[in-house]
Amino acid sequence: MTAIRARVASRALIAGDRLPSIRGLAATMGVSPSTVVEAYDRLAAEGLIRARRGSGFYVAASVLPHLALTEDRPAQDRLVDPFWVSRQSLDAGASALKPGCGWLPADWMPTEALRRAVRALARAEDALLTDYGGVRGSPALRRLLLARFAEDSVEASPDQLLLTASGTQAIDLVCRFLLRPGDTVLVDDPCYFNFRALLRAHQVRIVGAPYTPSGPDLASFEAVLAAERPRLYVTNSALHNPTGATLSAQTAHRLLNAAAAHDLTIVEDDIFADFEPEPSPRLAALDGLNRVIRIGSFSKTLSASVRCGYVAARPDWIEELANLQVAANFGGPSPIAAELIASVLAGGAYRKHMETLRRRLTQARRETVEKLRGLGVEPWIMPRGGFNLWCRLPGDADSATAARAALADDVVLAPGNVYSASQSAAGFMRFNAAQCGDPRVMPALRRAIETARRSAG
Repeated sequence: MTAIRARVASRALIAGDRLPSIRGLAATMGVSPSTVVEAYDRLAAEGLIRARRGSGFYVAASVLPHLALTEDRPAQDRLVDPFWVSRQSLDAGASALKPGCGWLPADWMPTEALRRAVRALARAEDALLTDYGGVRGSPALRRLLLARFAEDSVEASPDQLLLTASGTQAIDLVCRFLLRPGDTVLVDDPCYFNFRALLRAHQVRIVGAPYTPSGPDLASFEAVLAAERPRLYVTNSALHNPTGATLSAQTAHRLLNAAAAHDLTIVEDDIFADFEPEPSPRLAALDGLNRVIRIGSFSKTLSASVRCGYVAARPDWIEELANLQVAANFGGPSPIAAELIASVLAGGAYRKHMETLRRRLTQARRETVEKLRGLGVEPWIMPRGGFNLWCRLPGDADSATAARAALADDVVLAPGNVYSASQSAAGFMRFNAAQCGDPRVMPALRRAIETARRSAG
């Protein structure tokens, strides 16, 4: 393939020229004819060459001048909002540093366990590799999830669980089911920025309640319920994103009482649960999946490439959500993704991986906080687990200005106001402790903060 590309690029072969025969090129290059067939097929799939039945392979009539598409880069001058941060993180090149992203580096993930699972799936029945999945998703993965729920004191039956294409799709289905444009939704302030992005897409009104180290500020929370009558409250319980805070038992009980008094439905995103050293209170466990809907996925702990999420709720709601999933996705999540995750979870590799991950993150958080303090950046709290650090920048530095400045060093940061419904977090920034180990991160952050402080002065 490289040899053919080089000949086209040098114009030794031009549009319409016939390529060497399969046997001729195999003899010239000292490879098997099947290798040449595979190479020609791949080049044809790229559009570089075309096959003519009974005649051979020819250079395509129109060939891209550089034989490759230029990767799109996100616009850097757009508004710094949740979409901006998502696109900067997702579209960043391989060389970019991403202390503001929301996932772990590839070498922190259980890639060997994933490879073993992929090899096992390659030997699976043909139907798994070709057919649509069932509406509720893999029975094997659902059984494993129900067992894990029981460990968290969340009692659920099989008719209370639905697998989805991702954790984000789980929230989207809930929003489609429960919300209409113009409804009011309550979020934490600050909250995970993609909650805000997704809710904006559903054209609802977003209000926030300040978040404290033990959960939402209850006086503000109850005042919002009385004044705004929100339809839904979306939150993290375990290791809150972005703050890393943990919901206390007292706050959880008072929150549920307030929700019951105001007929409020709660979506509890439990995606960070496995990062906790010890389980913290769960709204779904205390409520019994009555007015609390539990969602989650394994994109943070296992693989963001193998997407599969879940939603646990009342049986009648799961039935309606399943119908919505058929309408939106024609079936459940990818059977391959679901079975791959089930394979990894069923063995001991996942538990060992999480034990190692928790130890590594404890050290990474300490080291990152020490480095940040050297720049005058202070953590809001020291989380008991996970990789998120919610920090205040020094002086009057604006985090959005710092994030823009950091792009010059190919560094992606996460400024505070993308997490804030009230836009009151301009002096804060979320850092990923696992992504801050590269020695280039702190010097780039220092330059970005200095630029932000000059702009403020």
